Amino acid sequence: MRRCLLLLLLYSLLLVVQGQPRTDTMLRNLLLREASPALQHILQYPDSFRYQLIYTQIDRDANNIPHFKNYCLAVDAHQYFNPASTVKLPIALLALEKLHELQRPGLTRNTPMLTDSARPSQVTVHTDSTALNGLPSIAQYIKKIFLISDNDAYSRLYEFVGQQAIHQQLWAKGYKDVRIVRRFMPLTEEENRYTNPVRFVDNGKTIYEQPEAYDTLTFDYSRSVSLGQGYLDKDDKLVFLPMDFTKHNNLPLSDLQRLLQTTLFPESVPVPERFNISGDDYRFLYHYMSAYPSETSSPKYDTAEYYNSFTKFFFFKAGRKNIPPYMRVFNKAGWSYGFLTDAAYIVDFKHKTEFMLTGTIYVNRDGILNDNKYEYEEMGHPFFREVGEIIYRYELQRSKRHQPDLQHFRINYED
Repeated sequence: MRRCLLLLLLYSLLLVVQGQPRTDTMLRNLLLREASPALQHILQYPDSFRYQLIYTQIDRDANNIPHFKNYCLAVDAHQYFNPASTVKLPIALLALEKLHELQRPGLTRNTPMLTDSARPSQVTVHTDSTALNGLPSIAQYIKKIFLISDNDAYSRLYEFVGQQAIHQQLWAKGYKDVRIVRRFMPLTEEENRYTNPVRFVDNGKTIYEQPEAYDTLTFDYSRSVSLGQGYLDKDDKLVFLPMDFTKHNNLPLSDLQRLLQTTLFPESVPVPERFNISGDDYRFLYHYMSAYPSETSSPKYDTAEYYNSFTKFFFFKAGRKNIPPYMRVFNKAGWSYGFLTDAAYIVDFKHKTEFMLTGTIYVNRDGILNDNKYEYEEMGHPFFREVGEIIYRYELQRSKRHQPDLQHFRINYED
């Protein structure tokens, strides 16, 4: 009996330890030592700001093969944050993978893609004024997703892949906790399960078409998630109850970091976890993950609104700082409901420095959600900028046995 009780106690303690947020002493001490008073204030209140951070060191061996080590700060898969537009990264990957695996002659990322509708809640899209030929395509949608985080582009790719296929593919690659059940449109849970019929055409000839699809999967909503003191409902009426996020999209920070690493360094993960896309598609992704809105003529953007650091949170977003010409950031950021999130691979070609930062923070002082009154500019963006600068300074002086050859990530950004 005593032995059984002891085993039960040890098992209970193990569950408690496993359920604790992961914090590595090195990262915590580095940030506290270098932090400004404003950053120290945020770090003192993890429950209020719900921050999580993963710093990924990259060390190359003699053959330039990268090796990764993650340092975490308050990383907890069970502490919910709204992933917002970061879910667009896996959707873009899955869209390219589906194209690659269809193996239809003439079907490429540039083939015009026409989205039809089969029910009143669905949107028909047959034109795209941002494209040179005026027609939508997978390539054009992916450009807009990474250049300015376009929501409509995400919804169209979501419909092409299909809600059920999204989860079957991601779960098979090991992302068991990922849930992407919402387009960024005013749709019900049931309406989101239906995805539009889609056609790919070239010079009037249909190359591939798929009918409307319906997702029959069952999702685990057993863990209730609610946030805030109140929220504005669809009629802009204030409801004095926490907002329910139980059935919203879910993308834990460790999975987001893994998705970014898999995208940029596919050879670093086992083959079953990789996305089955071509080398040319990878180069296309890298181009627009790191390009600026000013570096494209199709789409053509007002760079006063969509400035170069518009979606680059680490280092640059606060104060609309210019990015040094010898640096590039390959990333996907998102912001919604007071949450700011970014997954970034940062490269300094001049000083031969590379690392990854993946982080999230919640800035909602009044506790009211869906009112678009969040402290993004006052607290959120400065948090990312300062954390990025601290880690960058540390990386510049960190001893490395082998200098990295970063030519793989040098890109000609002429559109």
